[in-house]
Parts: sequence; structure tokens; C-alpha cells
Amino acid sequence: MKSEKTNNLEHILIKCITACETCATLCLQEDHVKMMVKCIQLDRDCADICALTSRFVARNSPHAQHVMRECIEICQACHDECAKHEHDHCQKCAEACQECVDACKDWLASKTTTM
Repeated sequence: MKSEKTNNLEHILIKCITACETCATLCLQEDHVKMMVKCIQLDRDCADICALTSRFVARNSPHAQHVMRECIEICQACHDECAKHEHDHCQKCAEACQECVDACKDWLASKTTTM
């Protein structure tokens, strides 16, 4: 049976995927798309690593911790980039990414202290 912390993490990962996909889609509709290229690339990377991480966590993979560290790094980079832009979708994505970073760090800390 999954812990409440794991269930919460999975929910936050899915929320981050959705925010990143939405942000990338809306960035492509901005007037100055070329200025949004780095944001779009990070959105896509972040959505993909969150999806992979959620699958590793869901199946309790022994490799989840390794993937989680990469997820934290990419989510932080996505947060940092999205936070630079004033668009509402970028700000919402930055918030979701920060929430994901915090939840991943919390989950990772709980796993390393129980081993």
C-alpha cells in the first residue's frame, strides 16, 4: 500500500506535467515565440521527466531515487526560466515546478532516511 506522501507526490508530478504542457502550448501562441524557446524546451523536458518519475514512483522502482534527482534538477531549471516571464501560464508553471521540487526533495529525504 502506498503512503500518503507517495500519493501526494504522484498528484504533484501530474499537476506539474499539466502545467508544463499548458505553458509550452501557450508559449507557442505568444507573439514573440523566439524569446520563449528556452521556456518551451524546459517545459517539455520537465513534463517528460515528471512523467517518467511518476511511473518509477508508482511501481516502487529501486531506481526511483536516481530519476528523482534528475527530476528535481530539471524542475528547478524550468521554474527558474518560467519565473522570468510575466505571462500567467509561465507564472503558474513556475509555481507548479517549485511545488514539484519541494515534494520530490521531501520524498527523497524520507527514502534516504529509511534506508
